[in-house]
Amino acid sequence: MGELVAVAIDAAVGALVRRDIVAAAAVVANDPAINAAQSDLTALVIHTIATQAPVAGDLQFLLSLSHVTYELERIGDHAAGVAKQVIKVGDFPKAGSVNLDQMGELASTILHGVLRALVDLDVDAARRAAAQDDEIDRLYHSYFERALERMRFEPAWVDVGAHLLFAAKNLERIGDRVTNIAEEVVFLATGEVEDLNA
Repeated sequence: MGELVAVAIDAAVGALVRRDIVAAAAVVANDPAINAAQSDLTALVIHTIATQAPVAGDLQFLLSLSHVTYELERIGDHAAGVAKQVIKVGDFPKAGSVNLDQMGELASTILHGVLRALVDLDVDAARRAAAQDDEIDRLYHSYFERALERMRFEPAWVDVGAHLLFAAKNLERIGDRVTNIAEEVVFLATGEVEDLNA
């Protein structure tokens, strides 16, 4: 499931950077596969709890993985959300979207980082991935202000700008979801609940 989501965000970011409608449509078309993976994994967790009666650490492990699958499914939705905005924008010129492209690339980087941290149960890597959410937030706020300013002075850009702001918000939310997964990695590795949004 992590691989499906990583492919989706990479493809969505690539479509955004290139304004590639065909690639964006493929991301949207593949989103149901991520949803199905989450449903299958949730069913497997429920079946395991019902039939194996796990206790203590094993139960915590299963519940944490259930939380991770939820966050991954939502990241998939955000990737599809970015792709849908690319389709709506079409091949409109890219002027002024440097921060948006940087947000996308960083969202992809930290997702890959937290997935590796999850596989390795690497607390330090999880914390590093979560810490980069602050940079995504900074890029988002900077892009938001610049986009609003452009909308004020270029009425013809308002529709495009609105769609790009929706794309930017989806990328910003991916950073939040990565942080949530990083917190689950910390919990799985240490048994401690740690707020990485602080």
